[in-house]
Amino acid sequence: MPQPCEVPARPAAAPWRLPAGGALRLTLNLAWRVALLAALVTLGVLAAALWWAWQTTPGADAVAARAMARPSQILSADGVLLDRIGEAEPVALDQIPPLLVQALLATEDRRFHQHIGIDPQRLLAAAWSTLQGRTQGGSTITQQLARNLFPQRVGRDRTLVRKLREAVVALKIELAYSKPEILALYLNQVPYRNGVTGVAAAAQAYFGKPVQQLDAPEAAVLVAMLKGPSLYDPLRRPQVVRERRNLVLGLLAQQAGWSPDRLQQARATPLQVLAPDAGAPAIAPHYLREVRRQLAAWAASQQLDLARDGLRIEVTLDTRLQALAQAAVQRQAGLLQAVADVEWASARLPVVGDQGPRQVVHNGPRPAQAFSHFWRTRPELLAELLRQTPAYAAARRAGQDEAAALQAARADGSLQALQQQKSRLEAGFVALDPRDGAVRAYVGSRDWALDQFDHVGQARRQPGSTFKPFVYGAALASGMAPEAQLVDEELRYTTEDGQTWVPTDQGGASGQVMTLRSGLALSKNTITAQLVQAVGVDRVAQFARRAGVDRSPLQAVPSLGLGTSPVTLLEMAGAYGTLAALGTQRQPRLLARVHDRHGLLLADFSPVPQQVFDPGMTAQLVDMLREVVERGTGQGLRSRFGLRHDLAGKTGTSQRNADAWFIALQPGLVAGAWVGFNDQRLVMRSNQWGQGGHSALRLVGDFLAASRDAGLLPTDQRFPEVLRPPVPDPRLLLDEDGAADADADTADDSGEALPPEVDAGATGLPLLLTSAGLPG
Repeated sequence: MPQPCEVPARPAAAPWRLPAGGALRLTLNLAWRVALLAALVTLGVLAAALWWAWQTTPGADAVAARAMARPSQILSADGVLLDRIGEAEPVALDQIPPLLVQALLATEDRRFHQHIGIDPQRLLAAAWSTLQGRTQGGSTITQQLARNLFPQRVGRDRTLVRKLREAVVALKIELAYSKPEILALYLNQVPYRNGVTGVAAAAQAYFGKPVQQLDAPEAAVLVAMLKGPSLYDPLRRPQVVRERRNLVLGLLAQQAGWSPDRLQQARATPLQVLAPDAGAPAIAPHYLREVRRQLAAWAASQQLDLARDGLRIEVTLDTRLQALAQAAVQRQAGLLQAVADVEWASARLPVVGDQGPRQVVHNGPRPAQAFSHFWRTRPELLAELLRQTPAYAAARRAGQDEAAALQAARADGSLQALQQQKSRLEAGFVALDPRDGAVRAYVGSRDWALDQFDHVGQARRQPGSTFKPFVYGAALASGMAPEAQLVDEELRYTTEDGQTWVPTDQGGASGQVMTLRSGLALSKNTITAQLVQAVGVDRVAQFARRAGVDRSPLQAVPSLGLGTSPVTLLEMAGAYGTLAALGTQRQPRLLARVHDRHGLLLADFSPVPQQVFDPGMTAQLVDMLREVVERGTGQGLRSRFGLRHDLAGKTGTSQRNADAWFIALQPGLVAGAWVGFNDQRLVMRSNQWGQGGHSALRLVGDFLAASRDAGLLPTDQRFPEVLRPPVPDPRLLLDEDGAADADADTADDSGEALPPEVDAGATGLPLLLTSAGLPG
């Protein structure tokens, strides 16, 4: 048999191998390819990121615009710089002490003149320090400038994106500007605390001197603060700033080659800095706050930047009159505060003379017993204050009940401060020129630091009898004459909701015939109420609105004529300005003109005059208001302040003496004042001191007398003469001072203040239509 063919067995496969050294070459080849690809991707990403950053960050034009930025200036009518909007005026590099520049470079950027905006050597050093756990900044002065110029568009977050944007902007700055120009930009843009920007502004704020006059220790303080204005605040952390300042001085000494003695002497210099004024301007802060609000709205409509466009803004305020107004408010409101403190200190109402308490320091510390009787008799108000103390809050958090928490609060040291704040008498004052509506003086409160609420243009309070001229004006406009007669009697009126209203006066009704002229001079509620019924409340409201009381809503109720609808002092002064201008209405204005940085007029805010009343009729009404000053409730202008020129005016007092008013007018000036407490549950205790003729009149009289003495008040201007009977009304009741017996602006004739049965809000007391009547 044939034998099968045998197939030889296949040997086992040997393991795959490369020639010697092949594995290493392949590995290196693969690694090279991966690295090349990664590098290409990285470069691509970096290029894309750089392109994106270059396209989305500000360019040289934006930097130039910021470099050209100038603050807008607000100037008074008499040429005084009142305020700036924006950063301080930049200073040239040659005006900055070389020591300050040397200290800056030695501390912040030693290689400033060698790098191109980014310092790779410094970046590597910063990265190495960070890896070792020591944070070190790597930004150059140019990068810091980029952040300061564009805080929103560059940002301050600790992210790679922010650093990229910052680096790109720094490169753009280096390409567009020289090193000295960059230094000047930086030193003018560097931020400090309290809104201070730039070393020139910081020198004034912290040392009260021009930057050129800084010595080495002072310059070192400004450089030391750059590490962190909040952390290195010389007022809050003087020791930390002193140590940092001495470090800067040491670096400066190395850079400038100082001797050890000079360095030691500089380091031994005491750290003496001022407190930058972080509050409102010293002159008319309420006024300037409103000016800024109006300017912001106007600038937005004109697409202007107030902080950078360098506008010259002229306003209407006269700083000379403003200073006299502030002084008058301080003196007279301080005296009235002392009266209130004395009257409310004990159960028995003391008789306080017309000059106020003896030996009173008008604006000094108030006595501890001030208003002590008031708080004893007003437990509900005291409880409100107790709930505001830290002790009360802590007791409630600890689980104590209401009674126990209130008891704990009585021992709280902050209670007395709350009581003093609550019982602080407030005031507002405004003066304007009726010929153009320009507001010349504006005092929004007694002290901005204690009360920033504006009692001129913001607060709405019941005007009392200062509203009555609008009733008499409506009567004259309807054809009645100033010598028309009405019987001084109490009448009952039924309102639309069925309530009965019986307006009365403090001295009661005489039952005799009285002219409209005398009714206004004596501020008779009975006569005024009859006129409201005769002409209609709608016509009264219309007359007031046409005069200028057109911002506050007027309630068309019978008591409107007695001043029960809350209004602002600025509205009332503007409306009286319409009367002083013989029927020509001009809105009160705070802004005068705006020019651009080159002097081109951008806006003129002169109001458009509107003849809203007949001049002859208005002259008759003004002549009736003269009677208020000559022989009525405003005679204190003559008897107390010795004002002899042609004046008219009107007093006003609201319910329970919560609001006291007086407005005086002459052809070239209207001056008005309001006095009261922010919480209308607090009132002057006695009727005499609660009346406008004894309180608010003092502020106006003081201001007018001081303005006359300073030669700022024209006394030769006169209103037109109006024919009238030469004999005065014989039924005027005069007191020992020759003034009317009472302001006649209050319905209650007791010597005590009425109990606080009405909880009044910030906008005024609600109407009380009862048989007790309403005040004027």
